[in-house]
Amino acid sequence: MADLAEARAEWGWLLRELGFERERVWPEGESWAAGGAYLTLTTSPNLSAVAHDRRAPGVNHLAFRAGVPDRVDAIMAQAEQHGWRPLYQDRYPHAGGPDHYAGWLQNSAGFKAEVVADES
Repeated sequence: MADLAEARAEWGWLLRELGFERERVWPEGESWAAGGAYLTLTTSPNLSAVAHDRRAPGVNHLAFRAGVPDRVDAIMAQAEQHGWRPLYQDRYPHAGGPDHYAGWLQNSAGFKAEVVADES
């Protein structure tokens, strides 16, 4: 992540919305945890590029359970105010198929997150 402050703001908002709690902070990063999983935001002097390319080999996106469909809708409605751009809006909320209720977001660094309803 080339801009740690921006990553902290964008990911921090999304992770809080999804029930994660910030557990640790240090000058070059921070860790967030929920439900036995954790995610670390960090910067490195060894960056190979300024922007992330989710279409390159490696991780395409992270998917998060958000609870009921109304919760997905609320997150999607607020996302742009927090640096996230909605993707596949023409097919929202069923871009993943008729039985899959989810929204897809991309942040300023090019990372994609999927916010999935896992309860009806």
